[in-house]
Amino acid sequence: MIPDKAPGEHVLHASGDLKKEAHIPSFEKYKELYIRSVESPEEFWGDVAKDFFWKTKYTGKFLDYNFDVTKGEIFVKCMEGATTNICYNVLDRNIYEMKLGDKVAFYWEGNEPGDEKTVTYRELLQQVCKFANVLKSQGVKKGDRVSIYMPMVVELVVAMLACARIGAVHSIVVSPLSFANDFVCLLLDLSCVDQPAFYKTFCRKELALCQKYIGWITGHSYITYGPLANGATSVLFEGLPTYPDVSRMWEIVDKYHISKFYTAPTAIRLLMKYGSEPVQKYKRTSLKILGTVGEPINPEAWQWYYSVVGEKRCPVVDTFWQTETGGHVMTPLPAATPMKPGSATFPFFGVVPAILNESGEELEGPSEGYLVFKQPWPGVMRTVYGNQERFETTYFKKFPGYYVTGDGCRRDKDGYYWITGRIDDMLNVSGHLLSTAEVESALVEHEAVAEAAVVGRPHPVKGESLYCFVTLNDGINYNQKLEGELKKQVREKIGAIATPDYIQNAPSLPKTRSGKIMRRVLRKIACNERDLGDVSTLADSSVIEQLFDNRCCTAV
Repeated sequence: MIPDKAPGEHVLHASGDLKKEAHIPSFEKYKELYIRSVESPEEFWGDVAKDFFWKTKYTGKFLDYNFDVTKGEIFVKCMEGATTNICYNVLDRNIYEMKLGDKVAFYWEGNEPGDEKTVTYRELLQQVCKFANVLKSQGVKKGDRVSIYMPMVVELVVAMLACARIGAVHSIVVSPLSFANDFVCLLLDLSCVDQPAFYKTFCRKELALCQKYIGWITGHSYITYGPLANGATSVLFEGLPTYPDVSRMWEIVDKYHISKFYTAPTAIRLLMKYGSEPVQKYKRTSLKILGTVGEPINPEAWQWYYSVVGEKRCPVVDTFWQTETGGHVMTPLPAATPMKPGSATFPFFGVVPAILNESGEELEGPSEGYLVFKQPWPGVMRTVYGNQERFETTYFKKFPGYYVTGDGCRRDKDGYYWITGRIDDMLNVSGHLLSTAEVESALVEHEAVAEAAVVGRPHPVKGESLYCFVTLNDGINYNQKLEGELKKQVREKIGAIATPDYIQNAPSLPKTRSGKIMRRVLRKIACNERDLGDVSTLADSSVIEQLFDNRCCTAV
């Protein structure tokens, strides 16, 4: 699964200086640790666990699980019986044991230049304790669920850690539609704060610095808990990467001497539009590592990021992971892994990937299919809250014995993994996951539409755009007026992010003999790719040429 040695051709390497500083300085060291993490997880993760405070130790097996729905209920158990408090570990332990009380935990940078704040570990703990007492005075207790609706400010981190300190479950609200009326909801009152741009920019947090909004799993793991657990200093950026000009990110890098810059491919493509001059206005000499997350990054954007932003001296850590995995599961290690532009390279510790075909058979060597994982690691999800059946159906029913990511993957001749995108019913538009079923439902609600199918088409900035095929009811003619009505309907039903970029009139859709729409074929048509692969299950092959002839060439 992991090659014996790293390929020497057609790859890029980290600098010697970075290797000298790295925890894992070589591919050989990575492979040694990886094998240990997979074959001896108790020993490997047990060493990691020694760095934390534990109120009680685990009992029984370190890791126990069932990924096979045919053998009973799906479960993952890790360190059963062990108890700790994550807030204590990331704050108290660092202050009193590691003596980091006066170290800066966060630099906060507002949308307006010059609007800034500094918070040390000791100051952060004081604020967390105060707010934890506020929560307790309001009746919040261990096990309660607390929704938090705040912009990218230090108070959001305080609220999260206060919940963790008293044992409450926090849920960060990214949209007002996410409110649940049985939750306690915490709102930050900005009426007395001179920050008029905060809610204007709330929907753009996926472009901020870690450059991710804390409400996303990236922010949970790599802005709040991960950096604090390691005693690191982070920059919280509450603003737009193009305000007051398109050099804002690089001005911030120089201002705070940032060494690790982590952002999304959408942001990279956005900044790439403005060329190299806005980047090169600033030195960026402090940068050591560049990261990308949220969706597959195209090689062109990767090369620009590596060559222009990092000046070919900063490795690009192209990470693949999901909310459900708790952290990255496929990623290069900065000093150890030779890089290929656009590839997530190899699995992280404890993660055992496989590629399956439609029949659930594992594919060996160079291949493409469904990305699955064969065994759990400590950060993987345990269930869907209140809905174990949904958990099992979504992630384990399709291929018993495997965790199914829902993403496609290709493995090349060197063993490198390339994430090809969602292969279920989700699209990734500007970092937002959209359900194709939801968009299709909105289209079909229009009285003129009999059937709809939605697929993704590559977009130079958004990553994916929505390409919609609609079959109209008999007697209805397709025209610009109807097109406008359909776009408006989707926008009103779901939101502006789901507005179709392309709508094609499709008298018929390609289906299997059982009536299933062949979305794989529709993606090929949307991209004008004539190599359709195996279409032996197609019920009516004449549909294909008709759709190619009528395909959209420009956005509607």
